[in-house]
Amino acid sequence: MDWAPRARQRYARDFAPVISSGSLVMTLLWTVVGAAVGWFVRWGSVRLAKLEDLDLEPGNKPWQVYGPPVLCALLFGIFAFHVSSFPMLALRSVFVAVLVQVIFFDFEYRLILDRVMFPSMALALLVSLSGDPWFSGHDRWHGIATGLGAGLLFLLLAIGGSLIFKTEAMGFGDVKLVTFIGFLLGPLPTAQALFYGVFLAGVGGVTIIIWRRSMKGTIAYGPYLAAGTLIALFQLPQ
Repeated sequence: MDWAPRARQRYARDFAPVISSGSLVMTLLWTVVGAAVGWFVRWGSVRLAKLEDLDLEPGNKPWQVYGPPVLCALLFGIFAFHVSSFPMLALRSVFVAVLVQVIFFDFEYRLILDRVMFPSMALALLVSLSGDPWFSGHDRWHGIATGLGAGLLFLLLAIGGSLIFKTEAMGFGDVKLVTFIGFLLGPLPTAQALFYGVFLAGVGGVTIIIWRRSMKGTIAYGPYLAAGTLIALFQLPQ
């Protein structure tokens, strides 16, 4: 009489390894794809900068050369292991690549490229208008409102900081970045991403002060905001 439970147990025992091995293969393949995308990010960033009339030469330090492909490969693999739907994985991976580009380019040049941000904002808007792609329970207009609200907040912070400190406290690239984050994530995940980003920026700032033994200097906010967004993007429902 207990043949059905036994059959289910045998099915689970026989097919679980196949599913696990398939997931592992997909993770490894997507990791390789991530490495290739990372190399493209490294190669394409400077060329996009030249289209914006920025005369930049790529650095030759190991973190500048190998950082984008290594981080992209690692993140693509982590997302592939975590996200079961391939269309969802592919979509998230596009934004992962954008955020990796922001991290390394802003660290290296203290710039966030318009030719990266504007197409990314447009894609994030399309994703937001498509409904609720992240299954977060938000209306399609919530992402637009969040992006505009976050962008306005950081614009006011940038202007206010410049007036108070008599120098650029925050770049307008950061304003465009948080607008993109709001469009992409919606209300609560955006708040989480900004919290993570500010926390990481604080840790990074303190580390730099200790390392340099000086309070002078500034930090680039973009990489930390992008890193916070990667965490929030990973935490989204599948």
